[in-house]
Amino acid sequence: MSRIAALSTSAPLMFTPESQVPDGGTGEWFRGAGGLRLRVGYWPASGASQGTVFISPGRSEPIEKYYELTRDLNARGFDVVAHDWRGQGLSARLLPDRLKCHARGADEFLDDFQRLLDAFEERAPKPWIVIGHSMGAALNMATLTRGESRIAAALLVNPMLRIKTGKHSLWSVNFQVNWQVNHGRGSDYVPELFEDPFENTFEDDALTHDRARYERWREQLFACPHLAVGSPTWGWLQFALRLGEDLVRDKHKRLKKVKTPITFICSGDDHVIAHQTTRAFARKIAGAHYIEVAGAEHELLIEADDYRLQALKAFDDLAELVAPSGDAAEAFAQALDAPAETEPHAG
Repeated sequence: MSRIAALSTSAPLMFTPESQVPDGGTGEWFRGAGGLRLRVGYWPASGASQGTVFISPGRSEPIEKYYELTRDLNARGFDVVAHDWRGQGLSARLLPDRLKCHARGADEFLDDFQRLLDAFEERAPKPWIVIGHSMGAALNMATLTRGESRIAAALLVNPMLRIKTGKHSLWSVNFQVNWQVNHGRGSDYVPELFEDPFENTFEDDALTHDRARYERWREQLFACPHLAVGSPTWGWLQFALRLGEDLVRDKHKRLKKVKTPITFICSGDDHVIAHQTTRAFARKIAGAHYIEVAGAEHELLIEADDYRLQALKAFDDLAELVAPSGDAAEAFAQALDAPAETEPHAG
């Protein structure tokens, strides 16, 4: 049976005076696994296209959070496809309480992403490059391990391979999560992680050093409360832990088959993801590169310029491998003051 999910009627793209929709884009709906209505935004390059970049956001992040990155990529001559994962943005939510960040396992997300790629098969110029952040990066990595060959390169930013568990051991967290789900509480909030997204502040909750970018996103959230996602459920936490564990353990030996050029770029001061796990993981993949941006926080793609520009430079270097362009790789090179520490790894 065909998995192609045709794009349908136009979907809204939200904006504020400080965060306008990038020029030339359209919002559309497509059908994911189980028929869920999911949202995607598409921005063709204004001139001759160098290829297409698929942006896969992290937990709770909608398309709107990536308008600035979309403009950066369009300026480099790339078409851009940004999407809302199921359960966030304006895509279908999984529970009546829209603020609950819930999941039922990785397979639905991975099926959704395959359907998205299928929907753009004849429309989005190749080569295809993915930029994934956190949860999105882990799901992109899982897609590659399952043999997706249309992706020419991947920039994976702070991939959700191992969540920091604070004072609790990973074993004890896994035990508690599995107990709660097995006893019918998978859709309940995790009490220790509960937060109201409308009460977050830059001083207490920002995962970036850039106040202006943080406040721009907060204004967008208040302008369209339907974009908001709150705390994770036990079900989401189980999904997140299992996704990372399956990738790291690689019990099916899938990593050896991944030949796609991948750059892993991690924040040195990430308070959410253990970047040491990503560094070790990158060594398992032939030709993968690991870059660590010292001093940066988890939200690297909306970080202060000193950090964020290093991520854009990493994209430019990666893009040169699969979509060479005399100008693209130099777009932000002059603005990059502090080079990142890079560790190339060969299988």
